[in-house]
This record gives sequence, structure tokens and C-alpha cells, in this order.
Amino acid sequence: MAVSASGQVPGPGRGRRVILWRHGQTSWNVERRFQGSTDVELTETGVAQARRAARLLAGLKPDAIIASDLKRAAHTAAELAALTGLEPVYDEALRETYAGVWQGLTHDEIIARYGDEYTAWKLGEPVRRGGGELETEVADRAAPVVLRHTEKLPDGGTLVVVSHGGTIRTTIGRLLGLDPRNWEGLGGLTNCCWSVLGEGARGWRLLEHNAGTLPEPVLGDDD
Repeated sequence: MAVSASGQVPGPGRGRRVILWRHGQTSWNVERRFQGSTDVELTETGVAQARRAARLLAGLKPDAIIASDLKRAAHTAAELAALTGLEPVYDEALRETYAGVWQGLTHDEIIARYGDEYTAWKLGEPVRRGGGELETEVADRAAPVVLRHTEKLPDGGTLVVVSHGGTIRTTIGRLLGLDPRNWEGLGGLTNCCWSVLGEGARGWRLLEHNAGTLPEPVLGDDD
């Protein structure tokens, strides 16, 4: 059962929502190059994606925005901030998974050089990809930040979290109380799409996943 940062199970009737929004497209996404914590800018397409998605998300009247401080997430968050007047809170704990020597490599290069490590990761084994972070360590740093800001929301309030595909997946897995071996069962997010968690009597529930567009290929670190 999912719990709050204070150790309490979210009570019924609060009706709070968390929208976990992936950043817009980067050149490394298009090249299927693993970004991790590398600070890569949005492409022109990525900026357009962020503006389109921001118009939709603004209609949900969010109460707060938090974001990774990496440029691709921060610039995505800025598009929503411009429409809502909210001031995003940037936190490095929401950055993408640090993946050591994998960062900057294409998908094919990773398979060729670190195929066994990649396969073990996909099978749900705890793997430090490229000598970097475990997925559980990413959840350890990101999920508490999300919960801390959620606890500040009013009843029925909405928090938008602007982050990265891998970090969003591990955070969802942690908040839903899923076994880490099953986190891979949460499919990747298309650029500038989002997932929605709603608060219920037994904890957090996944209400929507990879929402915002018709199905599109997932370009990113966790495809």
C-alpha cells in the first residue's frame, strides 16, 4: 500500500491528483541516444510539443508545478508556467537516472557493448546501468519530493511533475507499491505525454498512462 512521506496512508476524500509529465523531444531522443543526467536542450519540435501539451494541462487548473532542473524538463515546465502564472519549483532529485558510461551511447551501441547488462535490466534485475544508479535509488530520491509537494495541496488539488521517462516510471512504481521487478510493466512515455495518479482510500491509483496524444513511438532512455 502506498504511503505518504510522513508514513500515513492517504485518506479518502482528499481527491488530490499528481500529473507526471515527460519533457519534450530532444535531438538525443531522435537519435535513440541515452541521455540520463546529460543536460540536453529541447528541439524545435520539443518546444512545440511542450506548448501544445501545456495548453491541455492548463485546463486542469494545476495548483503547483515541480520539475527537474535539467534544461529539457525546465523548459517544458516553463511553457505551463507561462499559461498558469505558477512558479515552478526545480529540484535535482527529479533528474533522469544517472547511467555512467551508457550516457551518450545509442541504443544499438549499448546492446553491442553491454548486451548482458541491458538484458538483465529488462528482466527486472537490479542493474547499475553503465555503473550508474539503480532504479530503486532513483525512486528513493524522486518519490519523496513528489509526496512532499503533494501534501501541500488543498483537497482536490493537482500537482504537475515535469520530469523524465525513467524517473517517472520508477516514481509511479514506488507510489503504487509495485515490486521493482515489475516496474518495467509500466510502458514508456512519449515525449510530452503524461500519467495521472489519483488519491484513494487505499493509496495512489494509476488513472491514466501515456496520455495526451494518439499512440506514438516512445523515443528515450527506457524504450
